[in-house]
Amino acid sequence: METLTIETDARGVARVTMNRPEVFNAFNEAMIADLAAAFERLTADPAVRLIVLAGSGKAFSAGADLQWMKRASEATQAANVEDARRFATMLQRIAECPKPTLARVQGLALGGGVGLAAACDIALATPDAKFAVSEARFGILPAVIGPYVVNAVGPRQARRLALTASRIPAAEAQTLGLVQEVAEDIDAALERWIAELLLNGPAAQGEIKALFAQLEVGPITPEVRELTAQTIARVRMTDEAKEGFAAFLAKRPAAWIPNKD
Repeated sequence: METLTIETDARGVARVTMNRPEVFNAFNEAMIADLAAAFERLTADPAVRLIVLAGSGKAFSAGADLQWMKRASEATQAANVEDARRFATMLQRIAECPKPTLARVQGLALGGGVGLAAACDIALATPDAKFAVSEARFGILPAVIGPYVVNAVGPRQARRLALTASRIPAAEAQTLGLVQEVAEDIDAALERWIAELLLNGPAAQGEIKALFAQLEVGPITPEVRELTAQTIARVRMTDEAKEGFAAFLAKRPAAWIPNKD
């Protein structure tokens, strides 16, 4: 792909690397299309167990390419809506991927770059990483990324980040829940997370993501109770569940755990 490199190892770990380091991996129409296509393909590939999203060079992603934004500001309303819908679809492909997704953040994550990290299940950052929901500095707003930022840090903190557009350090991003770990050796930390994720049933992980996407903070209604009961009743009868129970009782690795050799 023009703006990405994609590699998948023998374990089924796919690495999608944004490859526009000359503009700090700012995304334009081409990168948005490439990311959407990449996540669609990797989601459909049964050999892929999880996906790491990274950026080449000094930055994870500086968000929207300003030349792309300038073109959008001069386009028609209809063209702007279609363009924004493509961006929204790309983020949806990442967020709704049934496989675990991890963002590897170094340097800057600005605007849409924060949205990419928030759309992933887990985000890791280097200590020098900086985050900013920066759209208001350009007279626009974080509309498409907004739902993902709110889900990651909560409504009040999301408003604060968007209204001030100020940069926050990785440690603060971790406190807010935008980042799950800050590590000097980010690649060693990433491998530790990958190893943990690969111990678990891949179908179960997809079921977790599908179920949790339907759950909200609030009253546990009869409908929610029924949903959870129906879900576990169905999943307990799957071949993967039967293998998991059998492996535990036999004190052997489950079939989905990669061979260490």
